[in-house]
Amino acid sequence: MSDKAASLKDVAGAAGVSVTTVSRLLNGSLALPEETRRRIEDAIRDLNYQPNPHARRLSRGRSDTIGLVVPDIANPFFAAFVAAVEEEADSRGLAVSLFATLNRTGREVAYLEMIGRKHVDGLIFVTNHPDDGQLAALINAAGRVVVTDEDVPGADAPKLFCDNDQGGYLAGRHLADHGHSRVLFVGCVEDMISGRRRFDGLRRALCEFWQADIVPASYRGSYTIAFGREAARRFIAEGMPATAIFATSDEITIGMMEVFRAEGVSVPGDVSLVGFDDVAPFHLFATPVTAVRQPVSAIGRRSLGLLVETDWQKLAAPAPQELMPVELVVRESVAPPAKR
Repeated sequence: MSDKAASLKDVAGAAGVSVTTVSRLLNGSLALPEETRRRIEDAIRDLNYQPNPHARRLSRGRSDTIGLVVPDIANPFFAAFVAAVEEEADSRGLAVSLFATLNRTGREVAYLEMIGRKHVDGLIFVTNHPDDGQLAALINAAGRVVVTDEDVPGADAPKLFCDNDQGGYLAGRHLADHGHSRVLFVGCVEDMISGRRRFDGLRRALCEFWQADIVPASYRGSYTIAFGREAARRFIAEGMPATAIFATSDEITIGMMEVFRAEGVSVPGDVSLVGFDDVAPFHLFATPVTAVRQPVSAIGRRSLGLLVETDWQKLAAPAPQELMPVELVVRESVAPPAKR
């Protein structure tokens, strides 16, 4: 024997069958008589043939690899989400190709186009900015895409979100129960479903509790620490016009708490605060922060489940949308309104 690795053709020759017969036996698509199957297995053993797993996957028309597109893997929320998807994929014998877009449309477009080139079997797609229609068109053309966490309006794909409206309601009800009617909403732009639904839930809770038409003030920006700092400075400069704040992401909450601490604003002595996500270690803060908790790990696992379990041939419009439950984790950042 030479040092050259045995090929599929070598196995077929030794077993006295065709290359196609060996290939179909290896990929599980052909049942053979016991004597024929034994000849092939003996040839594989004697020749020390090592099947090429990539070639076998291609022969079945799939890669057994899932694409996972997220805005930012440095963000603790997305890091936890990625870990959950990886764990679920591993339990199903699948590989995950991870792509971080930096929340840039151009990179999102490039990764969506991969599914058309068969580099992955499907995509779990997460964006964190409004879409002008370009992403929706690509998702509809690609098929086999699950949209998670933030909506892409117009995309006819299975979608999975946390119950943002209920999260806003839980925050608003908790603040109202402590006597707050002047609540500042700090979140993303209204074009994004998460911000719109969280605001609507907050408003619904305040109106229901106070039996009045209350429209909370709002600062709109991005889910970043930088925007949280900017919002806190604006809040102070405007004379602290609310007695409580609903900060709708971990990053916004962290940025606001940094500025409040530096400027001597007490939470909850001067202003109460409720956060959202609860992936950050809010229980370790000098004032432990009450927050609405997203089930980020469950969202990651279910996203993978939706992708592999959906019957894409029978998927009818409109595609299904699922909501994952949220919960309020009460700590020490809410108190009755300060007397100013």
